[in-house]
Amino acid sequence: MNKRKLRFWEIWNMSFGFLGIQFGFALQGGFMSRIFQTLGADIHDIPIMWIAAPLTGLLVQPIIGYLSDRTWSQRWGRRRPYFLIGAIVSSIALFFVPHSPALWVAAGFLWILDASINISMEPFRALVADKLPESQRSYGFVIQTLIIGIGTWVASNLPWMVSQLGVSDAAANGVVPMSVKVAFAIGAFVFLMSILYTVFTTSEYPPEDMDEFLAEKAKKNQFIPDIINNIGSMPATMKKLGIVQFFSWFAFFTMWSLTNPALTEHVFNTPAPIEANYDMTTETGTNAFQIANTAFQKSSNEVGKYMGIYGLSSMVFALLLAFYAARKNINRKLVHLVSLILGGIGFISMYYIPSPSWLIASFTLIGISWGSILSMPYAMLSSSVDPKKMGVIMGIFNMFIVIPQVIAAVGGINFMYKLLGDGTINAMLVAGISLLIAGMSNLLITNKDAISYNPK
Repeated sequence: MNKRKLRFWEIWNMSFGFLGIQFGFALQGGFMSRIFQTLGADIHDIPIMWIAAPLTGLLVQPIIGYLSDRTWSQRWGRRRPYFLIGAIVSSIALFFVPHSPALWVAAGFLWILDASINISMEPFRALVADKLPESQRSYGFVIQTLIIGIGTWVASNLPWMVSQLGVSDAAANGVVPMSVKVAFAIGAFVFLMSILYTVFTTSEYPPEDMDEFLAEKAKKNQFIPDIINNIGSMPATMKKLGIVQFFSWFAFFTMWSLTNPALTEHVFNTPAPIEANYDMTTETGTNAFQIANTAFQKSSNEVGKYMGIYGLSSMVFALLLAFYAARKNINRKLVHLVSLILGGIGFISMYYIPSPSWLIASFTLIGISWGSILSMPYAMLSSSVDPKKMGVIMGIFNMFIVIPQVIAAVGGINFMYKLLGDGTINAMLVAGISLLIAGMSNLLITNKDAISYNPK
């Protein structure tokens, strides 16, 4: 099928739903560990509590990719029904997660939230490949990254912004502050509205051969054999990108799960107070706990604000790439290699910074790597696979994202960082080393079409 080149605003409209998706991911990534700590979780138990996120991605994304490849509606298209279903469930989960009365309830909401975000996210990746000609693929994924950067920055700052408006950061022991609850409610609204915007402003191409599509759809019980067959026949470029993805996502899962305890402890010197260390039967002990807890909540707002820098940085990086990709071909391999190395330096620098303000530089470098992670691997992959299987291939590719996160969650992070010492900040060193390895792994990629689009 000859696909016409799309104008900027057409690509923007089809990608705008990622604003809401990233609101969900940024609130989850920046503040779930804070919620877990507030509800009494031990630092060493936090990674395992995050295991819901990668496990749901491992299960959900290939299924949604497979189903969306086999879906067609004259009114709703192929990918858009899944955007909408995921958005509705995600918005409900986002609203209620900070109201969790107990740790196990919060962990359950994380499971529901991540599953529903994945239902929305996977078809967005496939939609870019569906709608854009090969010459615009890099540009399209970069525009997505630009929108993701905007969402990350705004959502990461939401609790701090809400707090500045006068909403309280103080709360009773085991209760999430109102500033976080309001921020998550705003995130739920933005998630749903941005997805609706894409659903109603974007059309989709019908299957190229409708008869063949209907015949394929009519086949029964083919899901598992098809998934296994596609895994077994994945192209060499996809396998090599899998190595890059493994180390990239191990690093970022480490950031999402342990940045808040690491930085509140090492940089801000306000670790989460442990109730057993205070005499809660006396007014003095209770007041001391409340003072320490409020200090932790405020510094957690600051950590979220600084984490927003990586969203802002990725947005600026994506904007520069978008201007360049609109006119010239990008050497995707080189861009990704350099970006990941810069991100690795950003993580490692957290151990050595003399004051919190230096976190701006650390997260700026991390944002460059994040902007590349969200665009370059998908642009390289989309040049190496069968367009008819784009949804299921993108879903299978997600295995290289979730497997490292599962390994990290079940003990990989704790084991690796404790080799360097007991301080949680050592987890950021592990994340940095992991990104350096990911960057150098790009040297394995040799497919010329994946590295840079070359029109025949």
